[in-house]
Amino acid sequence: MKGIYIFLADGFEDVEALGTNDVLRRAGLRTTLVGISEEPFAQSSHGALVGVEENLPLMEVSHEGTDANDVLIFPGGMPGSRNLASCKPLMKLMQEHYDAGGSVAAICAAPGLVLSQLKGIKGAEVTCFDGFESMLEEAGAHFSPKSAICSGRIITGRSAGWAFEFGLKIVEKLCPEKVDEVRHALYLKTV
Repeated sequence: MKGIYIFLADGFEDVEALGTNDVLRRAGLRTTLVGISEEPFAQSSHGALVGVEENLPLMEVSHEGTDANDVLIFPGGMPGSRNLASCKPLMKLMQEHYDAGGSVAAICAAPGLVLSQLKGIKGAEVTCFDGFESMLEEAGAHFSPKSAICSGRIITGRSAGWAFEFGLKIVEKLCPEKVDEVRHALYLKTV
């Protein structure tokens, strides 16, 4: 699946979805907000209605030409992460995308609920919100309490407070020359 897609389910965490989207677009990357239902909007965990640009049930999907620069992104939030994890077509798409050579990224509860279902997570270093690490460890991943981690084609973030770092970790993977520029534009401390 070519491109960068951020999947929104009702109950998604606002900052993790939209902050990540903002960081990626500041880097000049084209992103698409995808709802997992046929509705034109998804409602955040804080009640904000956000318009989607695509709807998973209506998308035509091809994995031809997919590579590590193609990323499926799963924001956290509750019950958003659970809604993503229970969407069988999305979990199938995630696995097919990863198997075709694509990257996956998840933050907060989503690494534990969503990425723990990924065949291929075994051995990856990951992070997530406290309380969701056991699912990742049971799947064979190694938990580390860092703000954001890139482990091969798997990118994870800890929580809403680290959404910009999570977004920057994705930028670092896709276009590392843009990281300092985006950090400066956001007035984030350069590491």
